[in-house]
Amino acid sequence: MKKQNINFSNLSSIKIGQTTEVSILEDCTQRYEDYHIIGSCNNILMGTKPPLLLKLSKKYDYIHVEDNLLKIGAASPSGKVASFCKKHNIANFEFISHLPGTLGGLVFMNAGLKEFEIFNNLVSVTTCNGNFVKNDINYGYRYTDINAPILEATFLLSYGFDKEKLKMFKAMRKNQPATPSAGSCFKNPKGDYAGRLIEAVGLKGFRVGGMEFSKEHANFLVNIQNGTFDEAVFLIQEAQKRVYSEFNIWLECEIKILDKRYMGENSPLLNPNRI
Repeated sequence: MKKQNINFSNLSSIKIGQTTEVSILEDCTQRYEDYHIIGSCNNILMGTKPPLLLKLSKKYDYIHVEDNLLKIGAASPSGKVASFCKKHNIANFEFISHLPGTLGGLVFMNAGLKEFEIFNNLVSVTTCNGNFVKNDINYGYRYTDINAPILEATFLLSYGFDKEKLKMFKAMRKNQPATPSAGSCFKNPKGDYAGRLIEAVGLKGFRVGGMEFSKEHANFLVNIQNGTFDEAVFLIQEAQKRVYSEFNIWLECEIKILDKRYMGENSPLLNPNRI
């Protein structure tokens, strides 16, 4: 298997992480079960004890129109998908221009804005475990049960790119900070907003070292100045503890933390019994 050394303080959107060896997946004959697959690292917080890492080969970076369907390789950047849809007058993908990442990552977490989600127009997903139609997959708000590398996703194709939707999505993102971050830190609890809860317990603008819950949007953990993994994890745990103590709500991370100490069923970030 080919290897590549990646400096995650440069690659990741939150600008945290050391140089780490990453394996390149060319096809599914390669062993992948012990690896954690990464894309462009827009929602990843890389720790000092990372798991084995795997990245898709560039051969999975493509967009095709076939049989009135849109087929997109999982390594395709969201910006490329958005530009393709705008150029070819394809509808229902306007929101992707405001979701950084690769297509595989967006599908894996059912990324979206409000009611506009990747799965809305999904037909099927091709993984190393085979092809699955939408109804074969358990999915919900920022969740799927896909457990193998995603290689391609197929979508319904309709025409009529909507510039007004593009303006709407841009307006929805106006309150998000430009400072390096990994996107929304926590998933919104049912019937509430993580940002509101974080602000309610006094953590909006709260800073430890180089990391801070943004003054612009409390649910964004931002790297103000050379922030570290440990500082980020401290703030995540502090928010979970305070919100649980005040509201009896456990905030679930939307950021993916890649560090052996904080992964799996024994992670101290999973529920209040493990803090």
